[in-house]
Amino acid sequence: MRLLRAEDGIEKYYTVNPGSVFGDGLGEYLSALGVRVLTWEEATRRSFDLAVSCSVHPTMRRLDAPLMVLPHGAGYNRLVTESTGDSRSPAGLSRRELMWRGKVVPAAIGVSHPEQIDRLAETCPEAVPYAVTVGDWCFQRIRASMSRRDHYRARLGAVNGRRLVVVHSTWSSHSLLGRHPGLPLRLVTSLPVDEFAVAAVFHPNVWARHTPDGVFDRLAEAMDAGLMIIPPQEGWRAAVVASDWVVGDHGSTSFYSAAADRVTLLAATGLDELDPASPAAAFAHRAPRLAPDRDVYAQLMDAARRYDPEDLRPVVDRQLASVDTSGARTQERMYAFLAQRGVRPPRYAPHPSPVPAPEPAHRPAPTAYDVTGAHDGTGTVDVRRRPMIAGHHTEARGFYAVTGEENHLLWRQAAEVVARTEIEAELPATEWADRESRRSEHANVLVAAVDTTRCLVRLRGGRELEARTERTWGTRRPPLDAVVLGAAVNLWLTDTARDTGQDLTDGLSVRTGDWQIHVTFSPRGTSDPLPTGDGPEHG
Repeated sequence: MRLLRAEDGIEKYYTVNPGSVFGDGLGEYLSALGVRVLTWEEATRRSFDLAVSCSVHPTMRRLDAPLMVLPHGAGYNRLVTESTGDSRSPAGLSRRELMWRGKVVPAAIGVSHPEQIDRLAETCPEAVPYAVTVGDWCFQRIRASMSRRDHYRARLGAVNGRRLVVVHSTWSSHSLLGRHPGLPLRLVTSLPVDEFAVAAVFHPNVWARHTPDGVFDRLAEAMDAGLMIIPPQEGWRAAVVASDWVVGDHGSTSFYSAAADRVTLLAATGLDELDPASPAAAFAHRAPRLAPDRDVYAQLMDAARRYDPEDLRPVVDRQLASVDTSGARTQERMYAFLAQRGVRPPRYAPHPSPVPAPEPAHRPAPTAYDVTGAHDGTGTVDVRRRPMIAGHHTEARGFYAVTGEENHLLWRQAAEVVARTEIEAELPATEWADRESRRSEHANVLVAAVDTTRCLVRLRGGRELEARTERTWGTRRPPLDAVVLGAAVNLWLTDTARDTGQDLTDGLSVRTGDWQIHVTFSPRGTSDPLPTGDGPEHG
């Protein structure tokens, strides 16, 4: 709607055509945007120069305005017999939706690719003269947002070597959530937390059907393990830009992700509800799969090695045409309706603005981890920690590392690493370590964060060291996670490679996936080997 400019004297109003079972909350959402919202009754009593809709229904004939309909996703693909009245017409291209008493209701039918006009000729040939290829302004904005990828990734926690997996699910029993409701939890508990961030995007119909509270309740355990959920109003396009892998289904957001050259795997295909002639069906047949009951980590890594975006390019190109000119085409067609009122079209093509940054819903970081890893004998420790969720953790992979907030009694008692992650704490680090050493008799390592790059470390037996990350020239000092540090030190302590005569004061390189930091250790009473302020440092 921003393609219709207020400076051209255009006043815009919004209304909700009643009748959809998924309409709950839409009126409130529009009102929260600060736009002028009319009831359907008010809208049908007034006259307008143009009506623009993201779906079509015969009742829209009641609007006193020429009607332009646009797809509300990547093309027209889904078979929804409740709307179309038959099992072969995709929603938006059916005779039942487009016709009323022998006449075509819309004055313009926007399509994203001429291929959709060919299918329209099969389902409702009378509507073909009203079809116009306008491309996909939404995807044009996605492409224009690629330069903000780092910003979006930072908002989603994909920093310091972490890569981003985004789970996409449309609605219906054929969707990812419909087929594999436990997949988000499986991903966040199976993938090492320091290597992967996991976010989820759900179709607005999912939110309308289950309510926001219901969505969060159903995914509470996954959120406890670190899952971020993108709200339905905004953020999904930024998630497409930010992602490294997409695990999705036949919904438009998965298709957009493949079109944006993201590694896209399907956990559900939805072929039972797709027009067999549509590009979406071809996409469902052709895209690689992810099997939720197999090792998801291995499948993601294998896909990263094998995936070639060009394999899906023929499918993508059959759905998205004129992408770089979509804004201009859409705007030109809308302004053509307004020309008879003296409204002149803009002189220049609209510039697609970057999409807003995501604001995901999330919970505090997990407080218990199952840790595996190894010390290579030369001062480098590989650490992999996976969050533990009560009721879903039955067999330990390695040892337990917990934060001071963990209240699961057995996990706390069995933990070999206990870390205080709160920097602004009541007790000084040494006093906390004194108290914790009496409470956690089985712990080998106690760690207390001092600031974002330093921690106090106390080993079993009482030895205390201050740990600090080193930085290389031209980079910032990397943060030091207290739990990761404690896990690395515990691996160093328990690995036989330590018998080489190395000491922690020789330093450790801590590696989580492809990310590596070097940590120096200094015992109590030694001078700080590096400046503590924020001023310039000298190598």
